[in-house]
Amino acid sequence: MDRLIYTAMTGAKHILEQQATNAHNLANATTTGFRAQLDSFRAVPVQGAELPTRAFVVDATVGTDFTAGSLQLTGRELDVAVQGKGWLAVEKPDGSEGYTRSGSLKLSENGVLQTQNGLNLIGDGGPITIPPDVSIAIAKDGTVSTVPVGSNPNAVQVIGRLKLVNPPEENLVRGDDGLFKTKDGTVADADAAVGVAGGMLENSNVSVVESMVTMINLGRQFEMQMRLLQNAENNATKASQILSLG
Repeated sequence: MDRLIYTAMTGAKHILEQQATNAHNLANATTTGFRAQLDSFRAVPVQGAELPTRAFVVDATVGTDFTAGSLQLTGRELDVAVQGKGWLAVEKPDGSEGYTRSGSLKLSENGVLQTQNGLNLIGDGGPITIPPDVSIAIAKDGTVSTVPVGSNPNAVQVIGRLKLVNPPEENLVRGDDGLFKTKDGTVADADAAVGVAGGMLENSNVSVVESMVTMINLGRQFEMQMRLLQNAENNATKASQILSLG
């Protein structure tokens, strides 16, 4: 009887956790450059003094779906989308380096190129500062150029170059801040093969329809686990009644 209770109880607990992960993915279906999180179940035997005849369920985080999202044309000069594999390098508040696919950029009060969350983009020589009263163009290789407003279009000035990286996906882990970092804590080297598209943004790779179907399936699985616990309780009650008659 307790084998059934162990399996059903832990299964229901981790179904709720997987439902939370699925809801998190669904909530970020419109977040620029978001990567869906993947979970799975696995059985773990209960170790004790006797043989491991009991098992419980664990929600194991498989990792991240690194499939690229679709590109959306915006026409905004500060929007960039990483084409194919690769990441934009940003400076985190603690000074370390993080990686993101969200290319919706802005300028700070001091003209520093930042993400919408206020993180500085990393360039060849550190943060990239844009002078005032200029139009901005970002080339495929990440080169940031400016042209003074009202001047000759040929008066192009190269400000810097975005740091574009492409570390192995198996060495990337998602942080609590939503940014990715390397598992071993090393800083990824710039990769000249990574390119960006200006005036475009990458959509989230979360499928709303698939996430809704997953949510319904998880809800039904949770109900099934609850029924198993109810059956275990009913069986225990009937067994007690039979024993009391004896």
